Amino acid sequence: MNTPSRLSRRFIQFSLALAGLGSLAGCGLLLVGGTAATTAIIATDRRTAGEQVDDQTISLRISSEMNKAFGDTARIHGDSYAGRVLLVGDVPTEADRERAQTIVQTIPKVQIIDNYIRVGDLTPLSVRTNDTWITSKVKAQLVQTKDVPSRTIIITTERGVVYLMGKVTDKEGERAAIVASGIDGVNKVVKLFKIVSEASIMAEPGATTGTEPAPVTDASSTPTPADDNIQTMPVK
Repeated sequence: MNTPSRLSRRFIQFSLALAGLGSLAGCGLLLVGGTAATTAIIATDRRTAGEQVDDQTISLRISSEMNKAFGDTARIHGDSYAGRVLLVGDVPTEADRERAQTIVQTIPKVQIIDNYIRVGDLTPLSVRTNDTWITSKVKAQLVQTKDVPSRTIIITTERGVVYLMGKVTDKEGERAAIVASGIDGVNKVVKLFKIVSEASIMAEPGATTGTEPAPVTDASSTPTPADDNIQTMPVK
């Protein structure tokens, strides 16, 4: 017969076992039949937990600072991936465009700014709605594409231009761009990836493994879109 103390010990042992499983999952191990299979690669976000928190904080700060600085006179959106910030939207003047970048530069943990803010009238709601639809289609297609780590790629669409951010290998980035460029309604694809080696991905804690296509701009190693060395190439 089980005594209360024996039952308590078993409960504690069971709780510790569950905690152990949770910690293993956090380390990116796949348990199969009670065995840890570290060779399985799952397509998850390749940023560290700290980087993800920092990026969320940066994006929220951008939204708040842009609203305070420009109010309804401009429309500026910022996405951050491992400290690399993409700025898109509309401002009335070139001075406003430069001012927005200056403000973002003061936000802690921001490392690189890709300023694609457009000078001109605010983009109509119908165009923005279409951009949202394009983003959803690109996401869906990347999820279905083999050997593309879709969960570590951030997709932003602005006036038909798709911007891709993430930590990928050169082949993964090229494959993702080709897929995005083939989506109906996409005018151009801009790659803002951090290119890494397959070996570095495997070594990381929690590592896991119709119409004419749009042109692709590779700005992965380019800090600003004003660089004259940016090349646009058609994707076959």
